[in-house]
Amino acid sequence: MAQEDVFKKLVSHCKEYGFVFPSSEIYDGLAAVYDYGQMGVELKNNIKKYWWDSMVLLHENIVGIDSAIFMHPTIWKASGHVDAFNDPLIDNKDSKKRYRADVLIEDCIAKMDEKIEKEVEKAAKRFGDSFDEKLFRETNPRVLEHKAKRDELHARYAQAMNDVDLNELRQIILDYEIVCPISGTKNWTDVRQFNLMFSTEMGSTADGSMKVYLRPETAQGIFVNFLNVQKTGRMRIPFGIAQIGKAFRNEIVARQFIFRMREFEQMEMQFFVRPGEELKWFAKWKETRLKWHKALGLGDQKYRFHDHEKLAHYANAATDIEFEMPFGFKEVEGIHSRTNFDLGNHEKFSGKKIPFLYLDALMYVFSNFTPNISYKYITTELPIAKKLSVADEHTLIAAMGCKT
Repeated sequence: MAQEDVFKKLVSHCKEYGFVFPSSEIYDGLAAVYDYGQMGVELKNNIKKYWWDSMVLLHENIVGIDSAIFMHPTIWKASGHVDAFNDPLIDNKDSKKRYRADVLIEDCIAKMDEKIEKEVEKAAKRFGDSFDEKLFRETNPRVLEHKAKRDELHARYAQAMNDVDLNELRQIILDYEIVCPISGTKNWTDVRQFNLMFSTEMGSTADGSMKVYLRPETAQGIFVNFLNVQKTGRMRIPFGIAQIGKAFRNEIVARQFIFRMREFEQMEMQFFVRPGEELKWFAKWKETRLKWHKALGLGDQKYRFHDHEKLAHYANAATDIEFEMPFGFKEVEGIHSRTNFDLGNHEKFSGKKIPFLYLDALMYVFSNFTPNISYKYITTELPIAKKLSVADEHTLIAAMGCKT
């Protein structure tokens, strides 16, 4: 069944049975904005509760918050969203439709992968039990031809994304004769960057107003409340902070029903660990989160990991958990190792010290720290042994909110 027909059936079914309605429908709707009906809101709340219970209630070192949608605009400068929260945009001059250049290329790579898999499936049926899939992939001329072409495209695409080379992205689209899904033509504009944040004005007068943004992610509300949660909850490393809340993105391509909306909810948890241990925890959370998804009972074979070709400006590792939708594998959860980019930048832009960053000893002192008692040494059983000066000791105690 064609993708357009699948979407029509999905949209029709969800509306008919009270799951999802087009927003503002009596005014002909608003693109990529939807309302959840009486059945949809119950289903959504069940999923949110299942996530919250498994993430927060079943982990003694993970707590929840609910931060505001409006935040100080400098937060988005510190996080990199003002300068780097962009997608590569390209228009087809004939259909007047707008696309993400990277998605067009990724779809082309996916089609090449499908050709390889079809060759393997046909051979498996032809040879039956005697079929050696590994040998076939390594020797079959058609498979090798498809794979060589696919690998060449993949290498060019990865390089262009890492170099943020918009001209090369357009050239790849032209060289591989990628056509517009609507018009079927290759009449493309230049590729340009498109910032995804919505902005508005806050203030009672035009002269006194301040430009603010609708948050594009919930993570920054967690980072700017890091010290508040750590101090009031006496949290010890490693620990996590979770929240569920609205986020807003002015998506370039917003034609995939509720999979790609401009207003949506995120379920997010940030887990804080000691420097140097982040990749170990990254691997652990990959395994944990995949098990959670598979426990939903939708079919283990429907899930896969997709490692990022181009890492975000804050990450040293990133992968997506993808689910096989009727229109192909698409991301349902992202897992990122964000390093200390966020906390470090918020310390820099706010001018406020975050003790976990500037006093290394503080990161390890919790397991032996008792309020109202001063320690001259951090014991050698801990990962570091460091004698504290009187000034450092007072800094530690003040940061903990305790008295000597």
